[in-house]
Amino acid sequence: MAVNNRRKSTSVKIADKTIGGSAPILVQSMTNTSTEDAESTAKQVKELWDAGSEIVRITVNTKEAAATVPKIVSLLEKQGISVPLVGDFHYNGHLLLTEYADCACLLAKYRINPGNVGRGEKHDDNFKQMIEVALRYDKPVRIGVNWGSLDQDLLAAMMDQNACLKEPLDSHSVLIEAIVASALKSAAAAESLGMSHDRIILSAKVSEVNDLIEVYRRLAKACDYALHLGLTEAGMGTKGIVSSSAALSVLLTEGIGDTIRVSLTPEPGASRIQEVLVCQQILQSLGLRSFVPQVTACPGCGRTTSSLFQELAKEIQEYLSKQRPIWQAKYPGSEELRVAVMGCIVNGPGESKHADIGISLPGTGEDPRAPVYIDGKHVTTLAGQSLVNDFIVLLNKYVDERYAVKITANIK
Repeated sequence: MAVNNRRKSTSVKIADKTIGGSAPILVQSMTNTSTEDAESTAKQVKELWDAGSEIVRITVNTKEAAATVPKIVSLLEKQGISVPLVGDFHYNGHLLLTEYADCACLLAKYRINPGNVGRGEKHDDNFKQMIEVALRYDKPVRIGVNWGSLDQDLLAAMMDQNACLKEPLDSHSVLIEAIVASALKSAAAAESLGMSHDRIILSAKVSEVNDLIEVYRRLAKACDYALHLGLTEAGMGTKGIVSSSAALSVLLTEGIGDTIRVSLTPEPGASRIQEVLVCQQILQSLGLRSFVPQVTACPGCGRTTSSLFQELAKEIQEYLSKQRPIWQAKYPGSEELRVAVMGCIVNGPGESKHADIGISLPGTGEDPRAPVYIDGKHVTTLAGQSLVNDFIVLLNKYVDERYAVKITANIK
């Protein structure tokens, strides 16, 4: 669904996807495997794609990695996976893209960091070389500025200019200005070399929430390029999730952003897909897109000393996640389903009535029965050991009847 105040940005085609314009805000992710290991990389790309990542970025940092890209693409194609792959280039990207034509041809987009393409004359020459390859193969580019690897020559020049002012800014303010200037200057340079305006995406990543908001507000005001959002080095666990959610939610609510990534640090050996799920939840919580049916569940209190509602909420959420790919194909629109699993009489019946289908479990000392509400009306009351399975049966019946009707109606 569209946002009323969505910033007007130039749409960019990347493989079979559209970024910007009126297109949905897309979820991106990145592998952390060695790209030289084609099997491991293809496996992780599939995991991310299965979880719902719509664009996946891979590191291309060595000759061996560049030479392996065609094999990765082949392994994915054999599994029917056509997710756009973005090559992440630093330092030697101009050489790898020039020397490995198959890699340059098969990647859907190139990520160029203007702070890591060289300094002085080499900066301009190397940047030009990468843009020329992008033009040769008609590939869009993401010019991705990062404050951890900012163009030092540009920053130094801006610091010198600031020092000459009657009332100079503090160094941090100059840094923020330099990040924005680097992105805009690099985009202008790309266009001067022949890159079309609608083949450029910008990103300007920092690791502090307020700084990210400020940088992207400035970028959004200064240009109409499609923008990729994300904190860089967001962190692990709760810190990474909360920081990313806080920053992205402010910007997305203001209509800023065309693609997003949550750069979480996973636990050692843990799956990479959490960053995809967090992106989806941010977009769904803001009402921007729907990915999977949502479960409303109470947190529990002294009225709910039994763990039954917690166990049921967990089982239902896991069941809905498992059914997601099946229901997406069979029941279009079911991703907007709202389910309530409540734990006592205080808010249970009310929340259940507000959901499409909800169950209000008994709290401590309450009647050991659980009323079920569908579309705001009480339809039955469940009890006993089979309560969980009985509710899932009702849930499946509801989905089948509601969304099958929609399909039939559309056919007519």
